[in-house]
Amino acid sequence: MERLHESSSMKEIIFKEFVSRLNKNITNVDEEISESLKEKEKQERIEASLREREKEVHRELAAHFRERDKERENHLHQENVGSFNALLIDLIRSPSVNWREAKRILKKDHRWELVEMLSRDEMEQLFDKHVGNLIKKKREKFHTMLDELKDLNLSTTWREVRRLIKDDSRYLKFSTSDRKCEREYHEYVKERLLIAKNNFKQLLQETKLITYKTKQSIEESEQHLQDIINVLQNDKRYLILDDFADDRRQILINYISELHHQGPPKPITATDPPTRRK
Repeated sequence: MERLHESSSMKEIIFKEFVSRLNKNITNVDEEISESLKEKEKQERIEASLREREKEVHRELAAHFRERDKERENHLHQENVGSFNALLIDLIRSPSVNWREAKRILKKDHRWELVEMLSRDEMEQLFDKHVGNLIKKKREKFHTMLDELKDLNLSTTWREVRRLIKDDSRYLKFSTSDRKCEREYHEYVKERLLIAKNNFKQLLQETKLITYKTKQSIEESEQHLQDIINVLQNDKRYLILDDFADDRRQILINYISELHHQGPPKPITATDPPTRRK
């Protein structure tokens, strides 16, 4: 009976050891599975990161290639613009040529094939700009010719001027239309008159005799106005407006009234706070 009890106890001990070992094995298996899962997740994250980086590299390369293609197209476009402008300079020398006539002239040149990338609208815009430059240069030469006339003043008539410039190539090349030349001359005089009036206004600002008190002084004695005029007469900016005496006088009166309205100049005061001594 005692042996049977001992045998039963032994079996129980062996069973407990078996269960304990089994639990350890299960725990080890669980740990191995957990580690395996963690490693698999880590590997999946690495692979996902690599795939995303690969996509990013492809996007960067695509953007680089697009930018490079764009630069190449821009460079090619600028070359076409340069070639077309060279064509215009070589072949279109008169601003009287219209776009339809210009196209017929340009297409006869072998360089036309080099500019076919440009749209017809862009070509026409470049042509208009070229014609505008031709007109501007001719106008500048025409004005320079007028500037060189010693006997020219703001009241000289076109008939008088035409006699002086009739043999000048800059006059002959400007236009075959006498009416157009006359119209340009009047534009020239208008510009010079505006400049002369602005210069006269500058002269008034430089004249210390004219102050905010001048208007009252003139009202008390008209001689004061004459005294001012006597001073101004010593400057060519006053004399150049002799043929526009009424306009000149009105500018003077307006300036005197403006100073009177403004009153005495404000005293100059320091706007920055004084620096504290350290």
